[in-house]
Amino acid sequence: MNDQTVAPEPRFRIRARYTDTTVTVYQAYRPQIGLPAARTGRFPSSWKRERMTWIKPSFLWMMYRCGWGTKPDQESVLAVEITREGFEWALRHACLSHHVPGLHGDREAWQRQLRQAPARVQWDPERDLHFTALPHRSLQLGLGGQAAARYADEWIVGIEDVTPLAAEIHAHVRAGELDAASAKLPEERPYPADGDVLAHLCA
Repeated sequence: MNDQTVAPEPRFRIRARYTDTTVTVYQAYRPQIGLPAARTGRFPSSWKRERMTWIKPSFLWMMYRCGWGTKPDQESVLAVEITREGFEWALRHACLSHHVPGLHGDREAWQRQLRQAPARVQWDPERDLHFTALPHRSLQLGLGGQAAARYADEWIVGIEDVTPLAAEIHAHVRAGELDAASAKLPEERPYPADGDVLAHLCA
């Protein structure tokens, strides 16, 4: 009998595909944006940098959000490799998208912080292959203003169209082949964020 038990996943932890210098995040767009972005490694001029753009380190949460790339205007699923330096800059300068008295004080102070922050964070339930909500949370990082401009112009190392991968995994799930589906998922490991990176974003 194996006495070893697996420790439960912490409620707040970033899990991502990363290297020593980069981290991969996911987005989904209409093909008119997604296809040229993957082809050139940069977002086309039709990509509106003045709007907040949300990036997700979790492949499965992105699949939940875009319905495996089947939802309207989310048919092109992109894996965007960005610098860890930029990713962590955004986290350090982010504000939680909801008010937590223990972190922000009164609601007015939080609202001021939210207006001034170039990035915001939401922690939504992580999903499994059937999109069932899990007890632990998945990071969604919204980039606006200065953060969105830096993302588009400075942080991106490469963009890959992973729509075919999404379709392949989805086909395995529909066929009930969950082991085959799991084997195709990008490997996501706990991201080694220093304490000051997430301390103001976990509550």
